[in-house]
Amino acid sequence: MTGALHGIRVIDVSRILGGPYAGQVLGDHGADVIKVEPPAGDDTRTWGPPFQGDTASYFLGLNRNKRAIALDLRKPEGREVLLRLLEDADVLLENYKTGTLEAWGIGHDVLAERFPRLIHCCVTGFGADGPFGGLPGYDAILQAMGGVMSVNGQADGEPTRVGLPVVDMVTGLNAVIGIMMALHERNHSGKGQYVEAALFDTSLSLLHPHAANYFLSGKVPQRSGNSHPNIAPYSTYATGTRPLYLAVGNDGQFRKLCQLIGVPGLPGDARFATNADRLINRDALRHELEAALAGFKAEELAPHLIASGVPAGPVLDVAEALALPHTEHRGMVVRKDGYRGLGAPVKLTRTGPDYRAAPPEFAQHSDEILREHGFSDQQITELRDSGVAPTRRR
Repeated sequence: MTGALHGIRVIDVSRILGGPYAGQVLGDHGADVIKVEPPAGDDTRTWGPPFQGDTASYFLGLNRNKRAIALDLRKPEGREVLLRLLEDADVLLENYKTGTLEAWGIGHDVLAERFPRLIHCCVTGFGADGPFGGLPGYDAILQAMGGVMSVNGQADGEPTRVGLPVVDMVTGLNAVIGIMMALHERNHSGKGQYVEAALFDTSLSLLHPHAANYFLSGKVPQRSGNSHPNIAPYSTYATGTRPLYLAVGNDGQFRKLCQLIGVPGLPGDARFATNADRLINRDALRHELEAALAGFKAEELAPHLIASGVPAGPVLDVAEALALPHTEHRGMVVRKDGYRGLGAPVKLTRTGPDYRAAPPEFAQHSDEILREHGFSDQQITELRDSGVAPTRRR
């Protein structure tokens, strides 16, 4: 095993998205991640089609670089096995509903006393306390309640869910950040601590610049489609082929854009002289720009613009984005034993990500993990036969 987190062991008992995504990030960077699933398996194993065998693509996208074991933690014997796994672990990653571990007699206070160096990271919906404390969290619900949907969508349309589970995924990243902070602090104190990453907090944290605008102006932010609320031209614009996104952040870039698309006099128009002017007159600006852009192909113009210092890109679909030569160059598509997935976005020069193993089959490594933690073959057989450590999904 290689990577910046080589030597760190993570017990990942989380399910669905935020927690498992955090576990995969840790595994990509060298941590030994043991995924503990309930007897029925992680729910996302069934979230298809498409399927590979009996495992859905949703699960495959979140669980590589992990070893898998199944434990029925509702049974005392299952919890005893978990405690054995935690004896040499650095991190416990879980997203159980608030109070579940306490009801099982293995809440944070118990774990902290027994394993004082353990980093216990919990991914929650709303946090453990407060008016919404302990309630379960789901990405789309938090997009709705956290204000994200209110600013997403066309101005004359309905509030719209962002087309990917952004709150879940960023919460997973926040969990990783918290774990890394706690591991660093442990180097000085020798003590573990509790790390919480809540979907509600994450949803609110994503509200830039809308929250900043509201704090300063008192005006409730509205939907603006693909247009930026503070900058123009900063939106998708029609061309002779597909839409082109322009992200023009200053007057110099605007002048350069106008020169390159054949309307050099446009910056001299008082309506478009400054960003504030362009923002006020964004509809008129769109009309002028799209009239000029109609003679260009977005996929040909965009590389010329960005190479000249004008931020621009064609709107690509998922297949086109994954097929870009730069995607391959950046190592953003992983291929391993018939598995394909997205690569790690963080690179380190000496200890970069390492894709050691495809996502595991259900309980694939049960015997191996149990033997590592001192269980005899007879005990392993008993655990399997009793349903405490099943090797087949129920």
